[in-house]
Amino acid sequence: MWFKNARFYRLTSPLTLQDETLQSQLTECAFRPCGKQETATMGFSPPLGSGELLYHCTDDRYWFTLKKQERLLPGAVVNAELEEKAAQIEAETGSPLGKKAKSDLKQEIMHRLLPQAFTKNTLTHGFISVKDNLVVVDASADGRAEAFLAMLRKAMGSLPVVPLAKRSIQADLTIWLAKNKLPESLILGDEVELKSSGDDGVVRAKKLDISTDEVLQHVDAGKLVQKIALEWDDTLTCLLQEDLAVKRIKFTDVIRERNDDIPKDDKAARMDADFALLSAELTRFAMFLDDALSLQDEQ
Repeated sequence: MWFKNARFYRLTSPLTLQDETLQSQLTECAFRPCGKQETATMGFSPPLGSGELLYHCTDDRYWFTLKKQERLLPGAVVNAELEEKAAQIEAETGSPLGKKAKSDLKQEIMHRLLPQAFTKNTLTHGFISVKDNLVVVDASADGRAEAFLAMLRKAMGSLPVVPLAKRSIQADLTIWLAKNKLPESLILGDEVELKSSGDDGVVRAKKLDISTDEVLQHVDAGKLVQKIALEWDDTLTCLLQEDLAVKRIKFTDVIRERNDDIPKDDKAARMDADFALLSAELTRFAMFLDDALSLQDEQ
């Protein structure tokens, strides 16, 4: 449940959540398994993994879990059967199968095989920090984050958000690297990706001192930072991208061990405590980036 990624969004107007109303709204968009002829379904499921509540709240931070189920029907399997059936029909009729007939045959095969297909479940976690006007989604790709926001918007009727950063921060990241002038509590990691504007050439450096002249000469040549590894406040390490997306988050042992006194067999209590901890730290990190990059001033 510990977030591995974070995409930050700012609420453009204050949000008030009423617990009973919220549960009713989410129930309208609750998860249900795929029907026999459905390729995918999506809906909210209990964040704690059990119970009826489709949200979990700690200190005015509301945690939601979007569950997606997909039927796995490999194209290679469908195409292999299609070719076999088409060859059989052509042998019987003595004439090649037309394009439309082949397309119809493919649909028939998919219709027959779909109920037998395995299903795959994926979970997307996110939370709303009401008092901070912040939404955080654990998603590595824009599409997955947007799907999460869209389902919340559908359930709640409205979710007025914009990305926390409405501009690229590559210039800021480049200055942090080139001048080794990072905001207090940030430390350079061991990975960076550099790219010139309008140039397809990318330079990647991993597992080395990225402040060396060998790396900085690419900055001098006009390349800008697209991604950079950072450590923040003895709390987490991550890869920060030029669109403010945060990937490969790893909370330090100092943070994760704070809840070790909670018995492991009390899963609900441990998940509640872990969520309280990670959501507080990610909110604090988002506010730190907001201030360090002067993002609020540009809204």
